[in-house]
Amino acid sequence: MEKFDIIVIGAGPGGYVAAIRASQLGAKVAIVESDRLGGVCLNKGCIPTKAVLKSAHAVHEIKDFKDLGLKVKLEGTDGAQAVKRANQIADKISKGVDYLMKKNKITVIKGQAQFVSDREIKVAQKKYRAEKGIVIATGARYRTFPGLEHDNKRLIGAWEAIKMEKIPKSIAIIGAGAIGVEFAYFWNAFGVDVHIFERQNHLLPLEDEDSSKEIEKAYKDYGVKLSLGLDEVSAHNNGNDVTITIKKNGKTEKHNFEMGLIAVGMVGNFQGLEIEKAGVKESKGFIKVNSYYQTETPHIYAIGDVCGPPLLAHAASHEGVIAVEHMLGQKPHALDPLNIPGCTYCQPQVASVGYTERALKEKNIDYNVGKLPFSANGKAIASNETVGFVKVLTGKKHGELLGAHIVGVQATELIHEYVMMRTMEGISEDIYATVHPHPTLGEWLSEAVMNAEKRSLNF
Repeated sequence: MEKFDIIVIGAGPGGYVAAIRASQLGAKVAIVESDRLGGVCLNKGCIPTKAVLKSAHAVHEIKDFKDLGLKVKLEGTDGAQAVKRANQIADKISKGVDYLMKKNKITVIKGQAQFVSDREIKVAQKKYRAEKGIVIATGARYRTFPGLEHDNKRLIGAWEAIKMEKIPKSIAIIGAGAIGVEFAYFWNAFGVDVHIFERQNHLLPLEDEDSSKEIEKAYKDYGVKLSLGLDEVSAHNNGNDVTITIKKNGKTEKHNFEMGLIAVGMVGNFQGLEIEKAGVKESKGFIKVNSYYQTETPHIYAIGDVCGPPLLAHAASHEGVIAVEHMLGQKPHALDPLNIPGCTYCQPQVASVGYTERALKEKNIDYNVGKLPFSANGKAIASNETVGFVKVLTGKKHGELLGAHIVGVQATELIHEYVMMRTMEGISEDIYATVHPHPTLGEWLSEAVMNAEKRSLNF
């Protein structure tokens, strides 16, 4: 039986980062992966979807070139090429993860892991022992409901969608979270008739309501159809097409499409792992962990999507570092979930950190609001990128940043400053005492905080 200090099960952005950090701390590490290094995020999630979204954004940019004095004609789009490029990028980056494993002297074990006991696993009948601990980083799998099941033919999930080179003429998207909204943006730009169906009242229902409404306005302008606030929704594959049946206010409607994307959530992916043999327990579809990602068995940790929301690659990576540092006797800070930024990469982009205005009202927390549209920002006007806004929620008494919400062309790049402000427990004075270069979109971050304090200088 081969022995290691730490065994990591799953080589996604949580698992491989955990393995690297453990190796940096002097541990002998193995990582087990049944598919490709990099996990879902790299191979059929975060990275390839951002590649096709770049293609979609280019379509919209070309349409706007005439305002910039450029006479450019879009002759057509090639969805197959966009998807092919996305998967080539994923292949390239996956090789980079393989390099990182070799660089950090991490043993890569290919195959499906199963627990034998709380310190032993087997892969293809060969056993391995972890002397100090095991990290479960196996991600998530599709959540389904009656009437909303994937068949991988006409009713597909995001992982099949990103591999689909033949672009359909029409598609229904059930679910208006980040996955549904991002694929809607790509397919719409490439000429697909897109219709989003959602039981909540808004697109991106977890975001601040102002952000959701801004995206809804943009999508209506693009020609994406929206059916929101539904009582019921179901999908059926007819063989040659799919039928979406919805109910709202007692009225039933049926809509037909070439295909359907079902994006209604995820559950922890630990089927076949036999976690019960290690004393690990689950709750509501995810592995139970404490604030340092320990399971019911203290030397077994679980990180990333397998232990529940937020289901984000950057959260998984950070959790992986905390888990192995804690396992190896370090004293890492526990992660505040409210300091994990959320990002959606459609255009305009959406990014946020901290509380929504709705949550503050529910908690009876007093706050100030600062909100500035990019239509009043010099750099945005000069760049012809004026859609969106910066919105901050600050504490009335101390000026702490309670929440921040950005919608705009560079929202996911701009959110970092607000994330750091919350992590460092900064107050309003810290940000507007920092000189922000002009003209930039970023200067609106400081100006929005000043606006919340009723001392805005440029709006």
